[in-house]
Amino acid sequence: MKVIVVGDAGLDVVARHEKAIVHGGDSRAEIRLQGGGAGANTALWLAATGMDTTLVARVGDDAGGRLVRAELEAAGVRCAFAVDAEAATCCVVVLVDGEGQRSMLPDRGANARFRAEDIDRAVLAGATHLHLSGYVLLDASSRPGGLAALAAARDAGLSTSVDPQSAGLITDPAAFLDDVRGVDLLLPNTDELVALTGSADPAAAAALLDTVGAVAVTAGLDGASWVGPDGVVSVPAEDAESVDSTGAGDAFDAGVLSAWLTGKSTVDALRAGTALGARAVSRVGAQP
Repeated sequence: MKVIVVGDAGLDVVARHEKAIVHGGDSRAEIRLQGGGAGANTALWLAATGMDTTLVARVGDDAGGRLVRAELEAAGVRCAFAVDAEAATCCVVVLVDGEGQRSMLPDRGANARFRAEDIDRAVLAGATHLHLSGYVLLDASSRPGGLAALAAARDAGLSTSVDPQSAGLITDPAAFLDDVRGVDLLLPNTDELVALTGSADPAAAAALLDTVGAVAVTAGLDGASWVGPDGVVSVPAEDAESVDSTGAGDAFDAGVLSAWLTGKSTVDALRAGTALGARAVSRVGAQP
């Protein structure tokens, strides 16, 4: 089964610090450079489940872009990249504290210039599903490209899914929901659900069913829920030592999609999502 992922690809500079950061001074940290970007993360986790995965993204004409492509292709992800001669490849500084919680300093770089022309409709040939990272829609400069991707998927008969990605960037919930109208599956976390419905209760996602086909909500330690026309189904979280929460939601998306698209039940899809999420938080970095 061929899945298309549309979203950011870039580099993560992950700095793990056990003590509080000293403002204006030095704070010792363990630092790693690795691939990142929500789109790339989900694509890699999908590939790790055995799905035939293609990532559509925009990178800079620089060493970072070439490194990102090489790492993805080595892991079995096809790269349908537009190369930007003016903007640098995306880079995110990720600060991870002693409890595994992360704060992010993102520079979307070339990803912020993603446009409708970056979508080669030939790439969609033979695909079953398109997954879109919400960061593409939540940045005004790349939003037209995200909308074009969803439209192209509908025209080609693909099912679609969207992860809202950032509660803080959903400044106009009605506009965001209008952008994702007709999507088959929305994949918010609890904070994003609150931004869209005003409630953290998974059952509140039922109010979104006049816009999307179903909603899979991840709630971290509280597990995950599937909300559809038949009601709400929930599963507990899997036990895992939280080392780094970066990319856990992207891994959850991949687990849910890999099971749901192959005909598994909603419960099994949620379990697959929480299993990959648990794997993600148990290691440093956002990718398998």
